[in-house]
Amino acid sequence: MSTPAQKMVAEQLRPHGVTDERVLQAMASVPREEFLAPRMRRHAYEDRALAIECGQTISQPLVVALMAQAAAPQPIDIALEVGTGSGYAAAVLSRLCRRVITIEREPALAEHAAETLRRLGFDNVVVAVGDGSLGWAAEAPYDVILVAAAARGVPQPLLDQLADGGRLVIPVAISADAPQDLRIYTRHGDQVPYRSLFPVLFVPLRPG
Repeated sequence: MSTPAQKMVAEQLRPHGVTDERVLQAMASVPREEFLAPRMRRHAYEDRALAIECGQTISQPLVVALMAQAAAPQPIDIALEVGTGSGYAAAVLSRLCRRVITIEREPALAEHAAETLRRLGFDNVVVAVGDGSLGWAAEAPYDVILVAAAARGVPQPLLDQLADGGRLVIPVAISADAPQDLRIYTRHGDQVPYRSLFPVLFVPLRPG
């Protein structure tokens, strides 16, 4: 008998371009319903973003999986996530990396996410409260940076905190009325070229 998370992997992720077995395994192992309010749990494995507290959302599972796959996290990597939200994506990332630092600007969300992650045993995740656009210099450089909010341009501190060979996946807002462009930036020495992945819709990255 497959779990709802395993069913999601088989029906929503594999058929839509998620081929990395480590990412699929991580997605199957994280109980998405635990990151939602009780009234929302029956919607946990629907293929869409869902509302959480503070006007934020928990991303569509396919987007979480495709972003993780693009970043190609390795077991020895240290990752930074900007925009903790519910903590769900950080939990997935923690199954793929050695250590995850995740930043949330809303203290209530950060506290709730930290409590959920602790309760479920995701003990290689540190939840920090702060301005995600500044990154988290204390633990830099990062092999992987995932940003779960759309920026007008890539915040310079995030580029500065990317290790050589590191990958930064971020939605970039091109114009107010168009979908955002999900991009992956890869550092090669002083050069950080990017390529576009696909259009997305994320909440805006708010500094401060």
